[in-house]
Amino acid sequence: MFPDERACSAYLEQVRWPDGFACSWCGTKGSPYRFEGRPTVLRCRNCQRNTYLTAGTVMHATRTPLQVWFWAAYLVTTQTPGMSALQFQRQLGLTRYETAFQMLHKLRAAMVRPDRDRIGAQWPVEVDEVLVGGKTRGEGRGVHHKTYVAGAVEVRSKKAPSGRRAFYAGRLRLQVLADRGKRSLEAFVTDSIQTHSRVTTDGWQGYDNLEAIGYEHVPVVLGGDPQKADKALPMIHLIFSNLKAWLLGTHHGVSAQHLPAYLNEFVFRFNRRFYPMTAFASALGIGTHVAGPTYDALYGGRWVHPTTVAKP
Repeated sequence: MFPDERACSAYLEQVRWPDGFACSWCGTKGSPYRFEGRPTVLRCRNCQRNTYLTAGTVMHATRTPLQVWFWAAYLVTTQTPGMSALQFQRQLGLTRYETAFQMLHKLRAAMVRPDRDRIGAQWPVEVDEVLVGGKTRGEGRGVHHKTYVAGAVEVRSKKAPSGRRAFYAGRLRLQVLADRGKRSLEAFVTDSIQTHSRVTTDGWQGYDNLEAIGYEHVPVVLGGDPQKADKALPMIHLIFSNLKAWLLGTHHGVSAQHLPAYLNEFVFRFNRRFYPMTAFASALGIGTHVAGPTYDALYGGRWVHPTTVAKP
C-alpha cells in the first residue's frame, strides 16, 4: 500500500483533510501546489504559504522517512506480544536506541482518542486495582515502591454454540492512581464509566460512595479468598495477570514515569484485539491530531501522557 514517500504523504493528506485540503494559514480550500522532491509539503495557491503534513502530529519535525513511521505503526499495533524498544530498533534498522524509544512513545501518544467515551452503559463493569512494578526489600511491612493501577472492563455476553451464554471482556480502561483512596478511585470510575452502569468491585471502602454518585454498585466482600476473587471479578483479574506478564516479558519492567504510556498501548491493543489491521489506521488517524513528546520532555520527565494520573 505504501511503496514510497509519495504514497505515504497521499494517505496522510487524506486522513488530515478527508473533505479536501484547507490551508492552515488562510483557510482557502482546493488543490495545493505539490513538489516532486518534497511530498510532505503543500503550498496554498492563495497565500503561497507552506503547510507541512507532519506539523502538529506525532511526527512533527521528524527527520525519519514516512515509510519508516508507517512501518513502525504497523509493527507496534499488529504484533500480538508487542515490541520492546530494542526489538523495535532492530526491526526498523535504526542506529540509535533513543530514536526507537522516542518513536514508540510518540506512537503511544497516538493510542488515546482525545474524545474517547466512557465504557459501561449497556454492559456491567468490573473494577479493581493492582500494584505494578517496584521492589520491596528491607523497608518494613507495607513499604513498597510499586505503583497503583486501576482497571475497569466491560463484561459482555453472547450465545455459545451450546446455547448457553458465553462471557468475554469488552472495552478496557487502565489508569495510574496516586493512591488507593476514595477520591482517587471515584475519579477513575467517573472518568472511565458511564453513570447508572452496573459496577462490581471488591469490598474495599474506597468504593463505598459509588451508589451515591450514580452507579449501580455491587460490592463483593472477598476476605482474601482467591477463589471468591476469581468468581466475582474474573475478567479484570485475568487482564491484570496479562498486563504484568506483558510488562515483564516484553519490556522487562517499566519505570513509574513511563507506565501511563505503556498502559495506553496495552488498552489500545486490547480493545482492538479482534481487528488488528484497523489498529494501524487508528494509530495513524489519531496521530494526525495529537502531538507527541519531544526528546527533552521525554527524558527530562516533563512529558504528561494523555492518560493522566487520578489525583488523591
